[in-house]
Amino acid sequence: MKGRLQIETVSSIVLKENPLGDPRRREVPVYLPPSYGTARGRRYPVLYYLPGFTGTGRGAVNHNPSKENVIERFDRLIDTGKAREAILVVCDGFTAYGGSQYLNSSATGRYEDFVVYELTGFIDDKLATVRHPEGRALLGKSSGGFGALTMAMRHPEVFGHCVSHSGDMGFEAGYGQDMFKFVSALGGYGGSPKRFISEFLKSKTKEGFDHGAINLIAMAACYSPNPKSPLGFDLPCDARTGELIPAVWKRWLALDPVHAAAKHAGALRRLKTLWFDAGTKDEFHLHLGARRFSHTLKALNIRHTYEEHGFGHHDMSARLDKSLALLSMRCRREE
Repeated sequence: MKGRLQIETVSSIVLKENPLGDPRRREVPVYLPPSYGTARGRRYPVLYYLPGFTGTGRGAVNHNPSKENVIERFDRLIDTGKAREAILVVCDGFTAYGGSQYLNSSATGRYEDFVVYELTGFIDDKLATVRHPEGRALLGKSSGGFGALTMAMRHPEVFGHCVSHSGDMGFEAGYGQDMFKFVSALGGYGGSPKRFISEFLKSKTKEGFDHGAINLIAMAACYSPNPKSPLGFDLPCDARTGELIPAVWKRWLALDPVHAAAKHAGALRRLKTLWFDAGTKDEFHLHLGARRFSHTLKALNIRHTYEEHGFGHHDMSARLDKSLALLSMRCRREE
């Protein structure tokens, strides 16, 4: 690479003694562009990349001879003149359930606070950054795309730009099948959600567990936490029949970007960049949610760009070429 990669360890206060016992010290990969440190007084914009569900910071920068990771991709774009220099930070929101959705939850921990306050503060204190919302961007895919949108609409005083690739939205389509998979999976555990979760958490290998069933558990921990529940959260459906529980589902929908946009319309209008896409072959039907989100934004008169492509959910990494280049061009810089 022309730039350099360094791994920072961020010791979180807000993640200390989190409910799942996950590490409070997070290894955070940081990419520094080729000219970093060569010009006195120069400050660089920062792009915060959020990995998707089951993704980690270190995992996002693993080297694969046949596939670029996000750091290698950005370095190539800068080297070929398709992107401007910026710092790229890879966040880590992994939990024992697979992910945090980058939200604060009594069932998982304060991951929103970790990114918005601790991580950005750490990066600004240590590196030559543009310390202004217009110099900070969020981008991510899937759960990371949801996190980028949610934190951007909640914290426009911190982040001025947002990109979401195949972000979780339109929850009915995205999570509907997971409820049935979850109920079916409970059959092997006497119909007990508590037993199912216990076996999953203590298992060294997770391959024998249905992804959709685990995804529902993880999302419930993020979207409907309840300290008084035996599980630490409320399920959105009946554990025997799969029928929706309206009061809980209402809490989920309040976090769906399609519905949350109206509440945060003022913040969304402050963003300098609001760009999202989805594939027409998305296996979780997230392009349907993205279409609805775009319709909602149009009705609220919020500037945005929405694009569709012909890929699915798992094969759209090439789309990062466009978003990384776009954000590097849009972000404010101080030469």
